Amino acid sequence: MSQNVLIWDLPTRLFHWLLVAGITTQWLTAEYLDNAIDWHFTIGYCLLGLIAFRLVWGLLGTHYARFSNYPLHPIKGIHYSKQLLRKDSEVYAGHNPIGSWAVIAMLLIIALQAISGLFVTDDIFSEGPYYSVVSAEVKDVMAFIHFNFFDVLLWIIGLHIAAALFYQFYKRQTIITAMFSGKKETDAQGITQQKLWLALVIAIAVAAMTYWLVIVLPPEPEFYY
Repeated sequence: MSQNVLIWDLPTRLFHWLLVAGITTQWLTAEYLDNAIDWHFTIGYCLLGLIAFRLVWGLLGTHYARFSNYPLHPIKGIHYSKQLLRKDSEVYAGHNPIGSWAVIAMLLIIALQAISGLFVTDDIFSEGPYYSVVSAEVKDVMAFIHFNFFDVLLWIIGLHIAAALFYQFYKRQTIITAMFSGKKETDAQGITQQKLWLALVIAIAVAAMTYWLVIVLPPEPEFYY
């Protein structure tokens, strides 16, 4: 018998909404807000830390947050895609096979955006902390990734939003509300604890690592007059 049970832990939900806020702000600072490039760089570093946290949480977190529990097998994806438009398609407590691959793709592209941002410049006043230590060829590759892959990310985000609305209102699966409350109506067993102390320790460690990576480790930029 279906019942509302806790599926998405608090750290996973916080990560999701902080990521939404960060990506939205990055888009605004890049496209519409003049003189906000310093904010663009700073938030990019925060997103790098967020992705690092999610990767660790995907290994050590609660049941449905772990990548090992994502139904990524191609056969499962093919089987699920055949019933995608049916209202009575198989219900997954966590991510379904298509959603699982979408999450992996989104994390990968955001990681590429954040990492490539460490090696690019705005050609005016600001540059990534490692811009001065790589070759021109590496700079070109990083610039291509950073300035072109964001469009790919926007398409994936658009599909993600459309899919969430499709599941919420067509299939009547509580995809959107679950990312606020953490609870879904399912026959599966929910999680019994959220590992909040572990999440806090990981968050502190990731924040310290990110600070060291972007502030402490990089060499002083060279200026020529």
